[in-house]
Amino acid sequence: MSKSEKFRPRGLLKGKVALITGGASGIGRATALLFAREGAAVSVMDVDLDGVRNVVKTIVDEGGRGIFVHGDVSRVDDCKKAVQKTVDQLGGIDILFNNAGIIRRASVLEITESEWDKVMAVNVKSVFLLSKYAIPEMVKAGGGVIINTSSGWGLVGGPRAVSYCAPKGAVVQMTRAMAIDHGGQNIRVNCICPGDTDTPMLRDEAEQLGEPSERFLAEASKRPLRRFGLPEEIAQAVLYLASEQASFVTGTTLVVDGGGLAG
Repeated sequence: MSKSEKFRPRGLLKGKVALITGGASGIGRATALLFAREGAAVSVMDVDLDGVRNVVKTIVDEGGRGIFVHGDVSRVDDCKKAVQKTVDQLGGIDILFNNAGIIRRASVLEITESEWDKVMAVNVKSVFLLSKYAIPEMVKAGGGVIINTSSGWGLVGGPRAVSYCAPKGAVVQMTRAMAIDHGGQNIRVNCICPGDTDTPMLRDEAEQLGEPSERFLAEASKRPLRRFGLPEEIAQAVLYLASEQASFVTGTTLVVDGGGLAG
């Protein structure tokens, strides 16, 4: 089976409305495009105005339905706006993909208080805020799906990554707690834990660490599958969790890392 046949749209999200944060690039962009191709109307949120406009333009040009929300996921007013705009223009929210994230590669001695606060706000507070305002809309509709982006470093530690490991571990535990709280409302809550993926954030890590990008990416490929992941591959895992194919899956973490945590 060719790659094009493997990823051929099947209409798995036909009639659904999805709100995706961090959707201007990387995993968020790939997921927004995939969801639209699978039949969902997609609301894409990001601080990158040009990037988020471009994603929505691609969706519309391909015949899909999409809107963009220019906003900061760490700000309560922007999160309220994102949910309200999605509901008003697309008719509701069936799927929330809390994907926005940033990384600062530093030890606890190196990172500043303001950097720590920013990473925690984008990587953890955003999950709280978007979920807080999206869940009531899902309850009105009789249910929904939330997918949170954690990381392999939400399950194990990593060097000079304390401010990244901490919030990603929190996202894993938030996912479990939310699944318990909202299962009775027919809301499934899961998270994905990607390994190193070819995104602008991965390349930014090399710059932060002062390493040549080629050497850094070569190190990222040292896993059983002998390569790093592609955003489109992570998006396929998100699609599974968002679709009815995962109708009995909640409170779980799905590791998508080419075997990086296998041993």
